[in-house]
Amino acid sequence: MGEELIYALRNVNLDIYKNETISLLGTSGSGKSTLLNLLAGLEKPTKGKVIIGGIEVSKLNEKQITKFRQKNIGFIFQSYNLISSMTALENVEFSLMLKGVDKESRLKRSIKILNDVGLGKRLNHKPSEMSGGQQQRVSIARALIDNPKIVFADEPTGNLDSKTSMEILNLITNLTKEHKQTMILVTHDGEIAKYGHRTIYLKDGSIENIK
Repeated sequence: MGEELIYALRNVNLDIYKNETISLLGTSGSGKSTLLNLLAGLEKPTKGKVIIGGIEVSKLNEKQITKFRQKNIGFIFQSYNLISSMTALENVEFSLMLKGVDKESRLKRSIKILNDVGLGKRLNHKPSEMSGGQQQRVSIARALIDNPKIVFADEPTGNLDSKTSMEILNLITNLTKEHKQTMILVTHDGEIAKYGHRTIYLKDGSIENIK
């Protein structure tokens, strides 16, 4: 007897516009993280297409999609994903080093973006020496340092208290608006979803509503 095939997403048709902030709202298991992974090129759909800026990213090979993400996409995660042995400055600078940016340029740009997120006095602090909110600010700086066209924020305030959460959300939305970036915000919280221009309500792998 064969195994039953279960689809994480079904019949999802969605247009997202340049400079728009979209909230993907749903409970655990609703399909929002799977949709984020498909949109970011981290997974490929079994059926259908994912097209970004006229490029069908779902058809790119691993090398091509990696290059595409490096050039066009920034990620902000719930768990920060900072390198514990590096300072705030080194964590941000490291992402530019991987792209071949010269030392002088990446140092100058990293200091500027860390000042922009309010960490000018924390450049030489390691993650263990910073609060959760400060670590998430480093993560935001790292995501935005190379001015990506699209920013994916996956439950970016999930590990923060309510006051810090609002500060971080205001920071992300203000910076992405200033730099004319598209943002995909994944959340299970209806109040946080209000930061989006539109909210995509997901349930059981399908779009239930768009407001």
